[in-house]
Amino acid sequence: MSEEQPALPNRQSPFSEAFKEFICTDWAPYSDVLPEQLPASVAAVARREALSALFPGDRLVVPAGGLKVRSNDTDYRYRPHSAFAHLTGLGTDREPDAVLVLEPVDTVDGPSSGHSATLYFKPRAPRTDPEFYSNARYGEMWVGQRESLEEMAALTGLDCAPIDQLSDDLAKDADSTRIRVVRDTDTALTVELDQQRDQAGQTEVEAADTELTVALSELRLTKDDFEVEQMRLACDRTAEGFAAVVADLPEAVRRGRGERWVEGIFGLYARHAGNAVGYDTIAASGDHANTLHWIRNDGDLHDGDLLLIDAGVELDTLYTADITRTLPVSGRFSPTQRKVYEAVLEAQEAAMAVCRPGVKFAQVHEAAITVIAQRLHEWGILPVPPEVSLDKETGGHHRRWMVHGTSHHLGIDVHDCAQARQEHYRQGELKEGMIITVEPGIYFKGTDLLVPEEFRGIGVRIEDDILITADGHENLSSMLPRTADDVEAWMAPLLEQGR
Repeated sequence: MSEEQPALPNRQSPFSEAFKEFICTDWAPYSDVLPEQLPASVAAVARREALSALFPGDRLVVPAGGLKVRSNDTDYRYRPHSAFAHLTGLGTDREPDAVLVLEPVDTVDGPSSGHSATLYFKPRAPRTDPEFYSNARYGEMWVGQRESLEEMAALTGLDCAPIDQLSDDLAKDADSTRIRVVRDTDTALTVELDQQRDQAGQTEVEAADTELTVALSELRLTKDDFEVEQMRLACDRTAEGFAAVVADLPEAVRRGRGERWVEGIFGLYARHAGNAVGYDTIAASGDHANTLHWIRNDGDLHDGDLLLIDAGVELDTLYTADITRTLPVSGRFSPTQRKVYEAVLEAQEAAMAVCRPGVKFAQVHEAAITVIAQRLHEWGILPVPPEVSLDKETGGHHRRWMVHGTSHHLGIDVHDCAQARQEHYRQGELKEGMIITVEPGIYFKGTDLLVPEEFRGIGVRIEDDILITADGHENLSSMLPRTADDVEAWMAPLLEQGR
């Protein structure tokens, strides 16, 4: 359920009876042509069937979540819960306060034969209803024309019902039907269902809900064909945004506060080509690159510095790329910058080389940090031999300069499948259809006295989005150059364009 906005009497103008009568007249009728079904909702059918098979006989409740107040009477831009989007095909800003319910269907013999799916949402009100002109959250005059029940059914291929009907429908057979809900997405709904289950004598309800959440997360570990194509498109669009950033680097240097200029240029492309950025853009120049999640982006850009940009376009379907490039602001690496960059690239190449079905997820990280530990030792920075640092029980010294992991799953969330069990994620094996990042880095903070002065302030990360294929892998973000020579050659005409 959406968070309540405070009543602000000083902002509310009364409506006269004459206005109420006048505002409802002489509008063109709504179109009777139904919209085409969303391609994402077509792909969602098989996902619901897979979920249904995991929980026969249980009622499954997946809320989209509600609007959240940003400040007084303004809300944050809405994004549905990822599991809801995955199972319905609804993305962008659809659909606040909606709830997907998978209701068990029994055969004549008793056992469940699957589930029927119903989408409960708030359909548009008629223009004779005060909501039309007076409701700033849902009214057509304020937020645009919403779908009718019939239109939403056509878009999603789902049976649809008004959200006002949800409580009564959930109360049916509550004593005899086990209910599972995605918790913490719609707090009021969760409380209502907890009370219902308590009255029915259901026990360990939170554990049952957790099992549903885990299953929904693991359902996304391997991507279907539709998801793979969305990820290809997200990477293509992200590459276009990176090129636009490079072309505008001279302007970012001239303007001052260039990190924010970079963020803005990429955000423009993300918003135009998709829904938005998939996560807050990291635009980190110079020593800021050594702060792993630098999103303040308020620093200047200087010729001679490196710019680490970690960014991704999120499509209207909510699938997002996640790509990092470390670029010389001037277009040319210094010898020391190139030395660090090529070590990171070597680590990434080693990690990508092991990406294939049957390989342990953890082996990707191990391949990358083995190279990094060796290079740090060769440079006289790592105080112990590489094999000592790489010992999981007594080592870890190299993590001072790369504290993060090398990979995570990627898809409808930038850190996808985060609730999956360890044995299927960190301790699991790579499988065909998985998409992971490969993103090693080396970070030499300007204040790190263990690092030779020439290295201080240099931070490098290179990140690509990798699809595991039947016989190996495919780099979905390969359209962006990775070698130092290729980066310089790619940047040269773009920088000239911006001068």
